[in-house]
Amino acid sequence: MNDEPACSIERSLQILGERWTFLVLREILTGKHKFAEIQSSLGIATNLLSARLKLLVESGVLCTQAYREPGSRPRQSYHLTEAGRDLRVVLSALQQWGDHHRPRPSGPSALRRTRFTSRPVHVGFLDDDGHEVPATEVVTITDTAART
Repeated sequence: MNDEPACSIERSLQILGERWTFLVLREILTGKHKFAEIQSSLGIATNLLSARLKLLVESGVLCTQAYREPGSRPRQSYHLTEAGRDLRVVLSALQQWGDHHRPRPSGPSALRRTRFTSRPVHVGFLDDDGHEVPATEVVTITDTAART
């Protein structure tokens, strides 16, 4: 019998459901790829960071690339796979939620903009024609008979 949870949210949380995981991913998304850079930026204990990185690599969210600083031993840098890059929208949704429901008096710590026009963007639901759908109009169907 398969021990995998039926719920995709639960399966995702088996990999992503720890606070440090999203913070590590945030650092990698902002261009920090070396263990020391990530550790220094977050102030995370090295054993915790090692465990998070190991799980993310084993789960296919990150991959490693060998590098060597002059005079040092070979090391690994950490880079997003396609699965990791797809988490950008999840991190953006978390940030958007925090900006709205847990705002800082000084405003957001980061803004989301389009690359070429610098227009603001937000995370939302799109239908299969690419039109935005208000969250209040979205329902979750869990009964497999109702999916057809």
